[in-house]
Amino acid sequence: MINGINVYKKFENKVALDNITFEIEEGSIYGLVGSNGSGKSTLLRLITGVYKTDGGDICVDGISVFDNPIIKSQIAFLGDTPYFLPQSNLSEMARFYASLYPDFSYEEYNRLLSIFPLNPKARLSTFSKGMQRQASLILLLATKPRYILLDEAFDGLDVVMRKVLGNILMDGVEKSGITAIIASHNLRELESLCDHVALIHEGKMVMDGSIEGIRENIHKIQVAFSAVPETAIFDKLDVIKLERTGSLVQIVARGKEKEILDYINSLCPLFAECIEPTLEEMFVYELEVTGYDVKNILK
Repeated sequence: MINGINVYKKFENKVALDNITFEIEEGSIYGLVGSNGSGKSTLLRLITGVYKTDGGDICVDGISVFDNPIIKSQIAFLGDTPYFLPQSNLSEMARFYASLYPDFSYEEYNRLLSIFPLNPKARLSTFSKGMQRQASLILLLATKPRYILLDEAFDGLDVVMRKVLGNILMDGVEKSGITAIIASHNLRELESLCDHVALIHEGKMVMDGSIEGIRENIHKIQVAFSAVPETAIFDKLDVIKLERTGSLVQIVARGKEKEILDYINSLCPLFAECIEPTLEEMFVYELEVTGYDVKNILK
């Protein structure tokens, strides 16, 4: 388990992370979403121990990560720009990784090479951006990590390779208990893959919860009335957003779906239906409540 308590990080005059607290369960796929510059990449580097916190701490199984080589050997991290030794090929990089990670598995390396169509003898500098990410993923997964951290994991990958990566991560979680942490600015990429999602904006944790829990707690209801009542009648609900167009009212509210519909139906509408919002819509609703400019956060 990874725990972050009051994590604070500052670069010169800019606060990158502002006292955030989080918990990442073992064997989960944890999505970290936010706009560019929100603090996602900084948090990943703090979890891996590349950076040291300026306040608070990040621990794995209760032990501080920074300056702890044993814990770091269990963590694999792919940043937004893969790094390889100059003029190296994939076979040479595999030997390099094997010298650093005691659990490096050539069996897993060869299995992944059969999935990702790469030439292990070709210089990595000749690979496209997507091919370089595939090469990095092969190397990282072959280290047999407990934790794998991916910054913009799907960047440069085509649709097929994105699906392949998703299947590999889910298989690793199911069979080996790997914990995956994936940072992205695109929530739609994460929705079908993650079981837990956190939203960071301007260094603050805006929302953090299981996807199931988030979906169970926010509902969008469309209601039609013969005579539209005053909006104050909906004050008994925990309304996040309310829009009225003629006789049609659209309500976004927190709470149990049945309880919300039971109350609305008690108002004798012509009809009322619950439309499940996407995860992205749910985040937008919450951001609007907190006063954030959502147009510049989720795209």
